[in-house]
Amino acid sequence: MTGFICIATETLPAGLLPQISSSMDISSALAGQTVTAYAIGSLIAAIPLSIATQAWRRRTVLLLTIAGFLVFNSITALSHNIMLTMTARFLAGMSAGLAWSLLAGYARRMVAPEQQGRAMAIAMVGTPVALSLGVPFGTWLGAAVGLRGDNYDGRLSGDYDGR
Repeated sequence: MTGFICIATETLPAGLLPQISSSMDISSALAGQTVTAYAIGSLIAAIPLSIATQAWRRRTVLLLTIAGFLVFNSITALSHNIMLTMTARFLAGMSAGLAWSLLAGYARRMVAPEQQGRAMAIAMVGTPVALSLGVPFGTWLGAAVGLRGDNYDGRLSGDYDGR
């Protein structure tokens, strides 16, 4: 699930550029930089945060990364200010960088040695699922209900006739 959250969170704005740009009254190009801010946060944070937290219990660190996703993605969803949004996206990316450094090792430690390869494969399955299902579904949902639910009128398609 963590891998799914990392990838869906990173790439979903690419499918919602028109909604983001009109909602924040910015260009689509600037809205697209929300993906860049996330990626830079992941890049910068992965190694230093992994080193800084190596003495901590892995479960605690993983739960903190998931909490980071919750907080920073909530800020992103509610923000109407591009600087706040970029900062939240950068910090969400930092959470992702730390999460990626945990996933394989965490999965391997949870199982017997003969099952470690399978455990890693299962832990990493969130990436293709997020790219193939999560992002398209999130894009559809964001277009249907609006970024903050502002377009939602109780129906999810334009052909609803009230019956």
